[in-house]
Amino acid sequence: MHPDLLHFAPEVRQALDQGRAVVALESTIVAHGMPFPDNLATARAVEGVIREQGAVPATIAVMDGRVRIGLSDAELEALARAGSQALKLSRRDMAYAISQRRLGATTVASTMLCAHAAGIRVFVTGGIGGVHRGAEHSMDVSADLLELARTPVAVVCAGAKSILDLPLTLEVLETHGVPVLAVGQAEFPAFYSRSSGLKADFRLDTPHAIAAFLRAHWQLGLSSGVVVANPVPEADEIPAAVVEQWIHQALREAAEQGIRGKASTPFMLKRLAELSQGRSLATNIALVKHNAGVGARLAASLLQ
Repeated sequence: MHPDLLHFAPEVRQALDQGRAVVALESTIVAHGMPFPDNLATARAVEGVIREQGAVPATIAVMDGRVRIGLSDAELEALARAGSQALKLSRRDMAYAISQRRLGATTVASTMLCAHAAGIRVFVTGGIGGVHRGAEHSMDVSADLLELARTPVAVVCAGAKSILDLPLTLEVLETHGVPVLAVGQAEFPAFYSRSSGLKADFRLDTPHAIAAFLRAHWQLGLSSGVVVANPVPEADEIPAAVVEQWIHQALREAAEQGIRGKASTPFMLKRLAELSQGRSLATNIALVKHNAGVGARLAASLLQ
């Protein structure tokens, strides 16, 4: 990425120059993942968790024809208020947003791309995208998986979003040589739930151990990212069977309304929040904060 396209917030630039821990954050969760003002409150809280752990948050978005690596509080609020009026940017959409000077919120894929260009190795999100249910007919596979295959950034998440086909998502990650680590358990977490019934590739329990894995992975010349799957805290999880009931209803409604592609995930998350009477939103907020703490400690461990 050409350096002229990158605009660093002063706090982020200083931290990188001084060799301090920096954690990238996506902005789609702010613009498209939650309603206002929950999105703004969550974004501020997540940045606060990262600072409490001694790292610097770098929320990434496209504004005024440049990639912003870190947002001021006013910029964060403007993005939160814009909501769905902001473009949802994956890798393929970046050039359009920059050339047309459009406001854009970055997904997992584009945040990884921009974080790598900025020299940031750890990125925190809620859940990664993956293979959508029914992909054998729709061929709907998230660009997040391909970005993980080619961009060397560690993605701390609560697994893949449970609205997806989790077994096929793990198969695609395996095919592309992307390691999947689980924190504190052997099982791959399922976003709202700690259990998916599926094993992660490896279990590592501490930021120090995960950092050692990341160093070895990249020192081997392997250019892929690494999924660091951090299960939602027990107190905040929703049983998988309960979530499945809501997902089946939301999927049926999405099919009836012809909703597909990049519109699918925002619709599903919004509908799940409605069907769960806000329970899924509360869990989403809790798991992102939990991931932020792990990500900040991991970023610090990588510098040791």
